Amino acid sequence: MGSLPEPPSMHHISRSLVADLRSTMKSSKLLTPESDGYEDKIRRWADSSIKRAGAILLATSPADISTTLLFVQRHGIDFAVCGGGHATSGASSSSGGIVIDLSLMRTVNVDTVSKTITAQGGCLWVDVDIAAGEHGLATVGGTINHTGIGGLTLGGGYGWLSGQYGLVIDNLISVDMILADGRNITVSATENEDLFWAIRGAGQSFGVATSFTYRAYDQPNLVFAGTLAFTPDKIPSVLAFANDSIEAGHGHAACMLGFAVAPPPISVPILLCSIFFNGPEDQARAFFQPVLELEPLFNTAAMIPYSSVNALANEAAAHGGRKSTKGGAFAAPMRTAFLQTLFQHFSDFITDVPDAQRSLLLMEFFSPDKVCEIDNRATAFANRDYYNNILAIPQWSDEANDGRCRQWARDVSSMVSKEMQAAKIDGRIKPEMDGVGTYGNYEGDDVTFGEKGRTVFGANYERLVELKRKWDPGNGFGKGHLLAPQFDAWHGGVPVV
Repeated sequence: MGSLPEPPSMHHISRSLVADLRSTMKSSKLLTPESDGYEDKIRRWADSSIKRAGAILLATSPADISTTLLFVQRHGIDFAVCGGGHATSGASSSSGGIVIDLSLMRTVNVDTVSKTITAQGGCLWVDVDIAAGEHGLATVGGTINHTGIGGLTLGGGYGWLSGQYGLVIDNLISVDMILADGRNITVSATENEDLFWAIRGAGQSFGVATSFTYRAYDQPNLVFAGTLAFTPDKIPSVLAFANDSIEAGHGHAACMLGFAVAPPPISVPILLCSIFFNGPEDQARAFFQPVLELEPLFNTAAMIPYSSVNALANEAAAHGGRKSTKGGAFAAPMRTAFLQTLFQHFSDFITDVPDAQRSLLLMEFFSPDKVCEIDNRATAFANRDYYNNILAIPQWSDEANDGRCRQWARDVSSMVSKEMQAAKIDGRIKPEMDGVGTYGNYEGDDVTFGEKGRTVFGANYERLVELKRKWDPGNGFGKGHLLAPQFDAWHGGVPVV
């Protein structure tokens, strides 16, 4: 499946209804297809996720968002919420309906006394990283800094600091949300506690998050980070180091392996190794010496501010072109033969579909210990276990290649799943955790509907269904992992008959 269509039960917004809604706005603006700036605002990270909205709300206040939510539901108009616009399912876009665009809500406030960061819902991680860094602080954030904070946070959130501080949701203190019924509420461990449990992992299904408050940590020092590239014959040596680094780094070090096509004049598939060390340079170089001495094709590792780390992969994952994402999980130590098989699979794909030369296959070697200190039932997020994530990102230009590229990503996920099952059988996964092995934020086009929501939420699924009935009984927010099995596979309050 690709970018999902709008349901036939939902309506496009007419000019007269645009005029009616515009007259109720306090400060926000409405763009229509003829407006200046409209074309820019329908752009998304993936060109394949672009849809032509009937109107775009450039939101500047929670009050206007609340008014818009009530309006679209009253008139049966399709709507979507856009933060960073990275959803390859098209969930942040609407064909003919309304997009609630949060891109003008990007204020970040840092409290150096309480060590907290409060960021509006339209912020990108670059906004948070830079604002915190100006005060010598940091928090767990995404590994690509043009990602929106909303989607990543509400789906769980892994980052370079996860080895020290856990997931993004483990450092989430509170969220201001607007519900489908228009209420503007605060959700935290002491206010609306059941909803706070739900939004930490399944937040996209419950409302529009207009503000997040995170716990911050002292980060006065530079970090050692960058990317090394190797020819495929170095796979055994680089993988041996990556496997060992998970425990040896004690949460302060991490690496990410990846496959990509080298830029000209090399222009062949290569092995990438992005590295991170939160500590002094001499200790970092000693830790990464086994890979630094392998004669990389290039090496960008250096001491840089933490606020720059999440920009390292920006160029490889730049906006534009058609894209999909699909994830999986692996248990360390990863077998050399398996990584070599994945590399061959990647190389064959690039040969078969030359249009897909910007594709990536990424493997995160982060310490899971801190993440696993919290039980899978403590939040809706159910992917805590002693394993790490793999992410396939096919990138291409020609719409005719949609099916082949998306299928490649699914094939990778299937291969990884089979390897994971083998890891369970031979004891490479510790038995005390029951993680689902599926990171919802990496599921991309394959949004899981109805009972298939168990794939992402496991034992938490039933409770989420009950909370969905309580907090969003009309399934207003259904463009993610559907938690209302009595409804059709999209939002809009259409019961299955």
